[in-house]
Amino acid sequence: MKLTTTDSMNQKLKQQVVDANKALVSSGLITLTWGNVSAIDRESGLIAIKPSGVAYEELTTANLVILNLNGDVVEGDLRPSSDTKTHLELYRNFSDIAAVVHTHSPSATAFSQAGVALSCLGTTHADHFYGEVPVARALTAEEVGDDYEHATGISIVERFHELGLNPLEMPAILLKHHAPFTWGKSVQDALNNSIALEMCAKIALMTWQLNPNAKAIPEHILNKHHERKHGADAYYGQS
Repeated sequence: MKLTTTDSMNQKLKQQVVDANKALVSSGLITLTWGNVSAIDRESGLIAIKPSGVAYEELTTANLVILNLNGDVVEGDLRPSSDTKTHLELYRNFSDIAAVVHTHSPSATAFSQAGVALSCLGTTHADHFYGEVPVARALTAEEVGDDYEHATGISIVERFHELGLNPLEMPAILLKHHAPFTWGKSVQDALNNSIALEMCAKIALMTWQLNPNAKAIPEHILNKHHERKHGADAYYGQS
């Protein structure tokens, strides 16, 4: 049921969500409507997400669905993405993230379907993901039958707690038998992480074709590359 609210989401943020959803197509991350982007305005607690099944070229700020953290629709006449409950669970538990991206990009999805974590083989990976991108467990029959998308979010959060991971240092997860999710400190950051995840997965597959015995990057190189871009004394890019 749509609620009456005096809250409103920033129009600029809505446009960023529209643009990022459309960028899933131009970046080659999705086929058909196999992906979605959402963003949260932490001040109002409102979330904008792509409506379910709507073609990306038809997406506008007017047909986005706006919800609160309880999942109540406060703006919009269309059904939200079928993955909405997963997005909500991430926002509720990862308080520093501002946007979530879900795709079925081919290489990252291959790792997901195989249930294989994405090893950090080199510096390209280390620049975006601090170590191995983990795999979340397969859901049980009871979880799928009860509340599939909510259980998906729970499995992601559960895996991060098990491994003691920081969501900002590891802004990605591979869902066993499913596909990847990424997130970030902004809409563009979350989108970039999704693009980077797909490229790192593709490079890893090519690396193992050339050398099936290729191992993870040495820890001192991993630390150097991650810290120079994301650490307290980062010096990558411009201030």
